[in-house]
Amino acid sequence: MLTEARAWQVLEAVPDPEIPVISVTELGIVREVVATAAGLHVVVTPTYSGCPATEVIAQSIRDALVAAGGGDVTVETRLAPAWTTDWITEPAKEKLRVYGIAPPGGDAPVGPQPIRFVPKKLACPRCGSTDSVRLSEFGSTACKALYRCRSCLEPFEYFKPI
Repeated sequence: MLTEARAWQVLEAVPDPEIPVISVTELGIVREVVATAAGLHVVVTPTYSGCPATEVIAQSIRDALVAAGGGDVTVETRLAPAWTTDWITEPAKEKLRVYGIAPPGGDAPVGPQPIRFVPKKLACPRCGSTDSVRLSEFGSTACKALYRCRSCLEPFEYFKPI
């Protein structure tokens, strides 16, 4: 049987199916791992309740943990508290930028705040210019918006702060 610590290590290698450069743990969607007598119980919170990758993520988690000796693995989807971009690790934010997705900003004030979908200055992850324009409020998924840099003319996605 796997320990909880070892299970977390295994999950660090499970990529997000939509953004394969970051793992499900770096994205912050794995909330809890509990070792039981029968195996492991894993709690995940999807990036939003209608995320189309939820079942793929759950199966990838099961497959990885079973292959590592996790025994019977159950994956529970928990929607509360809702996932937030605050749960993305700092190294993952840099991986997003290098991959071509502008990460959410880390300058949000503490405490309840209105949701901002448009940052004051959004830097292009390719050239760094802040001269960009939003093409669509939604990118490939509802948690991202589509932008184009006016300097290098390249399109890019922005992970909206939630």
